[in-house]
Parts: sequence; C-alpha cells; structure tokens
Amino acid sequence: MDVMNDVPQRDILGIPVVALKWQPALELVTSRIHANQFTKIAWLNAHCANVAQGDSDYRRALNGFLILPDGIGVDIASRVLHGSSFPDNLNGTDFVPALLKFIDEPLRVGLLGAKPEEVARACKNFKKQTPQHDIQVISDGFFDGTNEQVILEKLAQFRPHILLVAMGVPRQELFIAHAISEAHCICVFGVGALFDFQAGTTKRAPSWMRKFRIEWVYRLLLEPQRLWRRYLVGNPLFLWHLLKYRLRLKGNNNG
Repeated sequence: MDVMNDVPQRDILGIPVVALKWQPALELVTSRIHANQFTKIAWLNAHCANVAQGDSDYRRALNGFLILPDGIGVDIASRVLHGSSFPDNLNGTDFVPALLKFIDEPLRVGLLGAKPEEVARACKNFKKQTPQHDIQVISDGFFDGTNEQVILEKLAQFRPHILLVAMGVPRQELFIAHAISEAHCICVFGVGALFDFQAGTTKRAPSWMRKFRIEWVYRLLLEPQRLWRRYLVGNPLFLWHLLKYRLRLKGNNNG
C-alpha cells in the first residue's frame, strides 16, 4: 500500500518526507484516525538519515511509514535537493501534543516505551494536558520476546486510536514494522525521546534556541557524553551523505 497517496512529499536521501504546513499535517493524521485507516508514522532528522544509510532493515521499514520532517538538517537537505525548506518543522516533540489537543473528541491513546517511571509520568502529564482522552500505559520499553506477546494482546484488547512507541531509533520503527498491525491500533508513532520530555526528565531548549533551530546545541550541552557522537560526528556525516546523494542525482540526470 502507498502510505503517501496524494500527500506532498520530498525525497531526502532516498526517503520520502511529507511536505506540509502544521494545520494540513494535523488534519491529515486526524483524517486517518477518523477513517480507521491504519497508519505508521515516523520522523526523519539528520541522525535518522545517517542511521538509514547504514541499516538496510531500518531503511526498508521506513518504506511503510508516513514520514514527517524534523529539524534543520532535513531543511538543509530540502534546500539543496529541492530548492526550498520544508513548509514547517513537524518535529514529534511538538507535533504529538499538538495533535492530541487538536482532536476534541475522546480518543484512546496508548503509551509504550521508556523507563517505567518516565512513561508513568509522561502519561500523567498527557492526561493533564488533554483530559478528553483515555490515555493508558501499555508497557515500558524494557521487554523482550518472552513478554512481547502479552503486550500485543493487551494492545489488541485496548486498540488505541493513537499508539506512541518510545524506544529510540531504529528499534521503535523496526518493532512497529514487525509487530504492530491494524489489530493493535489505528495510528502508531515512533516518538523517540518524547516521553522523556513529557516526564520532565529531559528539558526543552529555551524558546529562542528553538526559534533559531539550534535545540540540538542545548541537548548536546545537557548530555555531552551521550550525544557528542550524534551531533559532532553525525552532522558533518549527514552533510557528506547529502553531497554524495546530490552528485549521484546530478550524474544520473546528466547520464
């Protein structure tokens, strides 16, 4: 099935990424929920793009997802490859809470992933922000094959309209691709560190840093040991992949 249908998209290093402004993007996902149309949703940022270059399983899995743009890296790629930035930065940290507020009618929302205390706090805060929804913790992210079936059965019984899976890239997308189907939910999102932000474990950058698209600098300053490789090595690596991809496209066009 072509998950993109007629949705505007742009090729970023061989991965199709949705090119919409906020309102149409929120309306798109809402329409999928209302139509009971099973949809897998992920985000592409510079780090994800780098992972996809070296992980063929992850790259293949993304073919079945509706992919939203996240961060300045994919904006740079869009300018280089398509002549303009994406219409909006639809990053998951902002998009998911905005979606839950955007939809007025009560929905079932399932949370799966992160540490037990973090997913519990994230659930509590989501409920405060959007009390119209039935929000439940399905499981933390520390499970293996022995209890995966129990989690899937619990999911099938609850069958949330929205399932948020926070396991990090690429584990969450591979889990969604291999284990989650329309029997378990309607829309499923791979949300990365969203629960950490919602729980307050990880702080957001100040609004001015977000405005200037340098939130990654703030995250690096907060967690240098964990994130230095992702940003200080990963960002130049992403630009290298972008250069190679542009030259390859140019060579194909000239050929």
